[in-house]
Amino acid sequence: MTEFSGESWWLRTLQMPSAVSPQWQEKASDFFQSSGFKIKEAGNSAGTFVGEVAKDAKVNVADAAEKVGSVVKSRWAIFQQPSTRHAMQERFIAAAATTSMFLRKGFSETKEKVVVGKIKVEEVAKMTAEKSKNLLTDIERWQKGVASTDVFGIPIELAVQHQQSTTPIPTILMKCADSLILSGLNSLELFKAQGDKKVIRQLVSFYNQDPNASVPEGVSSVDIAALIKCYIASLPDPLTTFELFDDIRNARSSIHLMRNILKKLPTVNYMTLELITALLLRVSQKSLLNKMDARSLAMEMAPIIMWQKDHRPEHYKQFWIQTPKLDSKASLDSASNYSGWDMLSDGEIKDASSSIPLDDGMPVDFHAIEVIQCLIEHHNAVFTDANETVW
Repeated sequence: MTEFSGESWWLRTLQMPSAVSPQWQEKASDFFQSSGFKIKEAGNSAGTFVGEVAKDAKVNVADAAEKVGSVVKSRWAIFQQPSTRHAMQERFIAAAATTSMFLRKGFSETKEKVVVGKIKVEEVAKMTAEKSKNLLTDIERWQKGVASTDVFGIPIELAVQHQQSTTPIPTILMKCADSLILSGLNSLELFKAQGDKKVIRQLVSFYNQDPNASVPEGVSSVDIAALIKCYIASLPDPLTTFELFDDIRNARSSIHLMRNILKKLPTVNYMTLELITALLLRVSQKSLLNKMDARSLAMEMAPIIMWQKDHRPEHYKQFWIQTPKLDSKASLDSASNYSGWDMLSDGEIKDASSSIPLDDGMPVDFHAIEVIQCLIEHHNAVFTDANETVW
C-alpha cells in the first residue's frame, strides 16, 4: 500500500512513472497550479472580508455605545439641572405626602370605625341590660301577681298609701292633669283619640316602677289623656263604687241630691273624681279647638268611671294587665318567650288607629253618661265643699 506522507500526494503522482502522455501531464500540472493559486486567492479574499466585517461590527458597537452614552449623559445632565432636580424632588415629596395622607386617613377611618363600633356595642349592651331588667320585673309581676311598686291594677286607696304625697289622689293622675293643663288642652279629640299603644305601654311600665315620677318630656297630650283613662280603667272597683251606683245614677237630674250622695264616697274616691271632672271641665272649655264638649267627654269617660259588677271595661287590659298564669309545668318555658310588653298584654293588639269601644260589647249606659256630663258641666256646684282643684 502506498504511503502518503511528506510531499503532497499529487506531486508524487506526477513523479510516478506512467504511461500517460507528456501532453496530459503538462495540462494537469497547469490545472493544479492554477487551482492552488485560486485557493490562496480565495483565502486572502475571505480573510479580508472577515476582517472588514469584524471591523464594521466593532465600529457599529462603538457607535451604539456612543449613542447610548450620549443619551444617558444628556438625561443625566437634565436630571442634574436645578429646575429638573427640584421638580423631581417636588414630585417625590408630593408622592410621599399623598401616600402618608392616605395612610393616615385609612388609620383614622379605621380608628373611628372601631370607636363607633365600640359605642354601638355599649349601647346595645345597655339596652339589653335595661330590657332584661324590665323583663325580670315583668316576670316577677307575672308570677307573683301585682308587684309592690305597681300603681296600675291595684285598689286606689292602696296606690295612695304607697305614694310619697299626702294628697289623697294618685300622684300619676295629678302629674298627668298638670301636664295637660299646661300645654295639652287644645289637642284634637283629647280623651277620645286612643294614642300610641306602644308609648302607653311604656308609660304603664315606667309608672309601675316609679309611681312618683314626672311625665317624661316629649309625650304627646293624646297619650297622656289615654294614660289617665288606662289608669282609671285598671282600678278593681269603679270610682263611684258598686254600692252607690244606683243612687248616683238616679240623682243625675238633681245637683243638690248628687252633691249629698257623692259625699258618701270614700275620701280618695271623692277627691279623685273631683280632680278628673275638673280636668274634663277645662277640656270642654276648649271644645272649639279640641272638638270635645262635655257630652263627648262624658261618652268617653262614663264607661270607665261608673260601671256595675261584671261590666268592667275590658278593652284597657291590654295596656296594664299581666299575662294570664299558666300551669306551673309550662310556666318557665313560656315565660322565656314573652317580651316585657307581651306580659302587659292579654291578647291580640288591634290597630292603633281604632277607637276605644265604649262598652266592650255591653249595652251603652246612657244614664251613666248623663251623670258624668252633669259632673262636668256643674262641677263647681256639685263639689262645693271639696278642696277644689285650681289650676
